[in-house]
Amino acid sequence: MNIFDQFGTALRALAANKLRSMLTMLGVVIGIGSVIAMIGIGEGTKRAALANIQRMGTNMLMVWPNWRRGNVSGSESSIPTLKDEDVRAIRRNVPLATFVSGTVGASANLKYKDHNHVSRLVGGEPQIAIIQNATRMIQGGWFTPEDDAVSAKKCVLGYVAYQELFGNENAVGANIRIKNDTFEVLGVIDYKGGTGMWNPDDQVYVPLSTARRRLMGQHNLDGIVIQASDPDLMILAQKQVEDTLDKTRKNSSSEPLFRVMNQGDALDQMKTQNNLLSILLAGIASVSLLVGGIGIMNIMLVSVTERTREIGLRKAIGARRETILSQFLLESVAMCCVGGLIGILVGVGGVFIVSPLLKVPAIVNVQAIV
Repeated sequence: MNIFDQFGTALRALAANKLRSMLTMLGVVIGIGSVIAMIGIGEGTKRAALANIQRMGTNMLMVWPNWRRGNVSGSESSIPTLKDEDVRAIRRNVPLATFVSGTVGASANLKYKDHNHVSRLVGGEPQIAIIQNATRMIQGGWFTPEDDAVSAKKCVLGYVAYQELFGNENAVGANIRIKNDTFEVLGVIDYKGGTGMWNPDDQVYVPLSTARRRLMGQHNLDGIVIQASDPDLMILAQKQVEDTLDKTRKNSSSEPLFRVMNQGDALDQMKTQNNLLSILLAGIASVSLLVGGIGIMNIMLVSVTERTREIGLRKAIGARRETILSQFLLESVAMCCVGGLIGILVGVGGVFIVSPLLKVPAIVNVQAIV
């Protein structure tokens, strides 16, 4: 028998036990399909997360209180906070800072007529629109420095918040309720395509003084956002900000009560986390592959035991040991190949079905298939 005869014989043997062959291949189908689907969805999630950060602006610096290092001495003065004086110091002493804005944030319930939606409330100065790359509007415009000075009850909606409240209606000039207070809508930001908890599309912006005095009742800042003049000088700009705040924001142990991050750091951290997640998902899915392989091995051992008479008959008419062994190996290879092809189709289909539900790009990873 040549290789083609052996392969044909192997296929006929599999066809003679259809149910057993299908159940055996099922382990391979599930294993390969889950590996391809999990890696593809993980890759799409990573790409969506990175795009989210890039949409916020490629040359943005963020300053946050360093809560892990605060209050070491136990005194109230050592609790990490950021204040208006820090914003003024950055504007004076950081020449690479083009725009600077203090920010506060919280979750807030929005209401318009009979529509309710929980969104993220962001209080900032008018230049936050430039810093966070939110100047493209589909309706209206932004609040002004004068609105911030008088704590005006005006707001700008992200695209998702607008859709949830207004659908496709005009929102400019309408009054909505934010934390049981009435605000006038000045504009709607164009769609960015963000996802997740910090989705830039699912936010409502109000003047900084309005957020602090009317909505949150706080004097300190939750953070400071800065736009550097040149993306290539982000490291230098970050050093200037750290040197400026080092003079005032330290506790009794001379540890900084703040931390400065740039978009490059955020991108690197996100890539590292997503790579680890992809490896973890691939490892979990690979267990299914191992189980599928063991299943095929067990079935082939059972098949050898069941077909003892057939093997004896083949030997009696002159079949060599190698020929009989190759036939059983070809049967297992045929099950792997057919199960593999079906598994690839299942995995690719899973990526295209699940990705839209998670609102991430559908990415088929060729390396995962290989």
